[in-house]
Amino acid sequence: MLSNPSSKYRAYPPIHLPARQWPSRTLTKPPIWCSVDLRDGNQALAVPMNVAQKLELFHALVKCGFKEIEIGFPAASNTEFAFNRTLIERGHIPDDVTVQVLVQAREDLIERTFESLVGAKKVIIHLYNSTSPAQRRVVFGKSKDEIRDIAVRGAQWIQDRIPRLAKGGTDVRLQYSPESFSATEVEFAKEISEAVMDVWQPTPQRPMILNLPDTVEVAMPNVYADQIEWMCTNLRNRDSIIVSLHTHNDRGTGIAATELGLLAGADRVEGTLFGNGERTGNLDIVAVAMNCYMHGIAPGLVFSDLNALREIYERCTGMTVPARHPYSGELVFTAFSGSHQDAIKKGLAEWEEKNSKSESCWDVPYLTIDPADVGREYREVIRVNSQSGKGGVAYLLESEFGIELPKDMQREFGPLANDAVDALGREVTAAELKGMFWREYIERTEPWELIHFHADGVDGTFSCRASARKAGADVALTGQGNGPIAAFVHALNAAGTPKFEVANYREQSLSSGTEASALAFIQIKLADGRTKWGAGVDTNVELAAIKAVLSAVNRAG
Repeated sequence: MLSNPSSKYRAYPPIHLPARQWPSRTLTKPPIWCSVDLRDGNQALAVPMNVAQKLELFHALVKCGFKEIEIGFPAASNTEFAFNRTLIERGHIPDDVTVQVLVQAREDLIERTFESLVGAKKVIIHLYNSTSPAQRRVVFGKSKDEIRDIAVRGAQWIQDRIPRLAKGGTDVRLQYSPESFSATEVEFAKEISEAVMDVWQPTPQRPMILNLPDTVEVAMPNVYADQIEWMCTNLRNRDSIIVSLHTHNDRGTGIAATELGLLAGADRVEGTLFGNGERTGNLDIVAVAMNCYMHGIAPGLVFSDLNALREIYERCTGMTVPARHPYSGELVFTAFSGSHQDAIKKGLAEWEEKNSKSESCWDVPYLTIDPADVGREYREVIRVNSQSGKGGVAYLLESEFGIELPKDMQREFGPLANDAVDALGREVTAAELKGMFWREYIERTEPWELIHFHADGVDGTFSCRASARKAGADVALTGQGNGPIAAFVHALNAAGTPKFEVANYREQSLSSGTEASALAFIQIKLADGRTKWGAGVDTNVELAAIKAVLSAVNRAG
């Protein structure tokens, strides 16, 4: 890298817009959505989708609720042309869905495009030519007037052919893109757009779409917003124009540029699922729609099962959604940090209580939306690795297996589990955590292992008879107390164990039905002030408690 990058690079000049309005606006409704997965996304793939893959993804997009879908560049290849014909001839396009096709301002390509659309019900023909100074100079070697003439000729070629489709009952709408708009002088973008408007003659009843793409991100997103507001303010016949956005992500701010562009007055958004596209990708249309959703705006798109949609996308495109991708990545609703886990666990508990009474909006720490709204489960939220704490451990045991650890026991077992996970050096599953708990508490049989226990009581006085094995030898135990547990504690103290008393006791059911098991938790306090927890499982509640006492004694050493 250069020590002085200003010798090679320069910031994009700001737009003169002293009365800008977008910074003080708030979004209150969703834009018109258009998916460009099958064109812009497809052309960015190392191996473009075949007809079958494009068809599967098309149906997935329809299921999500897209009413405008750019299906391809039919003049680009036989595969693209064949896909158009497959959709139209086999009746795959619902009546309420408009398909969009892209074409350059060349007459032979426009003719081929019209051939591909014969028989379609509703179409958008999307004309483009590039307009930026670099494109004019380096690629075309043409002046502004010559570039404008290219757009006007292309618009006229399209206008001349519309009656052919209209005669067959096709509803044709028109769209123009000054490609590389983000790097084009706004005055020239306005000039060339209005020149196309002069050919197409849009009206408020029959508007055209003017797509103003952030083809390559060359500035901060606020500059793009200024460009959009400048165009919306200065364009002639603004009420006859649907202003559309099409952002890319070269600077990593494609989503921000789109949202600010909507504040600046745009009506429509083009993008792809999960941001697939050339270089750093197109706009992630899922993220923008879900951002609307989390602010209480119904986006008009449905992503109730993001996992399934992600699987279709990855299968069809060969791309992979990153684990940290907003809303849709594997880990976006996951917390490994102990303090985060504890906050999420408490927030979910509060939400469940208040939601049952319809008392609150969603306000759970670290979770911008309810994962269930996009088909995720709470068990995906909290996962455990060496960075996790007692909250995450307790949450997984409870959510997966119904094991509700007492608070003090969480503080004891959490660090033990954390040390074990740290030694493994990886994330652990809930089943592995349960195994750790079982080995630490339930399966402790050294030095004491219970063989038999029986207790009788009258008027609050109980006596117990038990047998246990210690160091390979059978030991008979007898004791008295005000309950079976107290009698057993008396028996163990009499047998020479370190003196202790029961400080805490809790029990719960692990399952229901005839095979239901009881899980007992007991905390003992030793004469030196130390405390230890134990746990026991049995179909008999009394025996579960007795086993928990021995578990605690064994752990006390």
